[in-house]
Amino acid sequence: MENELKSFWRRFFRYDWKFGMVLLVLVCVPRFLLVLNANATGSYGAIGIIMIVSALAPFLFLSREGRIKSGIVAPRNTQGLLLAFIAGLAASIVLYLVGEYLYGGTSQNWYAYIGKSYKIPSDISPGDRQVLFAVMAITGMTFSPVGEEFFFRGIVHSSVAASLGEKKASLADGSAFAITHIAHFGLVFVNDRWRFYVLPTILWVISMFLISLLFYFFRKHTCSIWGAVSCHAAFNLGMIFCIFYLI
Repeated sequence: MENELKSFWRRFFRYDWKFGMVLLVLVCVPRFLLVLNANATGSYGAIGIIMIVSALAPFLFLSREGRIKSGIVAPRNTQGLLLAFIAGLAASIVLYLVGEYLYGGTSQNWYAYIGKSYKIPSDISPGDRQVLFAVMAITGMTFSPVGEEFFFRGIVHSSVAASLGEKKASLADGSAFAITHIAHFGLVFVNDRWRFYVLPTILWVISMFLISLLFYFFRKHTCSIWGAVSCHAAFNLGMIFCIFYLI
């Protein structure tokens, strides 16, 4: 427990659940506020910065041993990466079907609300739609999966697991991940006013928690954070496809 952190940080922290909580506060609180602001203003540039900071956190705080323990290694089970991708894609489609069945195209549908941030013109041509979809898909499959997985299933999970064990760590990072995503949907900005959809938010948070557990499963299955990244990238791809072509 003494060698995971770089020597500078060992003066201030131990690699345990308290360190994990500090990281969550430092990253998730600003992110939550920035996402809310972006939803209101339409300016999402700062979100990319948060994802970069999240991805760099293991390299800033952890020694080589710490990064290995956080899963930043080559996967031992490369076939698991493909399985992770398929599972993530399937999960995104299931979540689309649930939202569409319950809420249709209204702002209470998580994908419909998130899709507004993509600013897809109503009169966009099929060719331009394909180009915009490709740009959004590439972005969505890189920045968010790497940033969030290196942070939540990486440094946060491994620091909590060091003192509380793997199961409690997966519950902790999954809960943090789910609550953080209320900024993306739940507390919504519609018609120039803020609203809070109670039941849709509960369903969304539960979904994000379960999906977080799915990401963790493939981190464990592949013995690498890249299993979680693969699953997360596929989930984002499926979500973006649904927003562009099914909603």
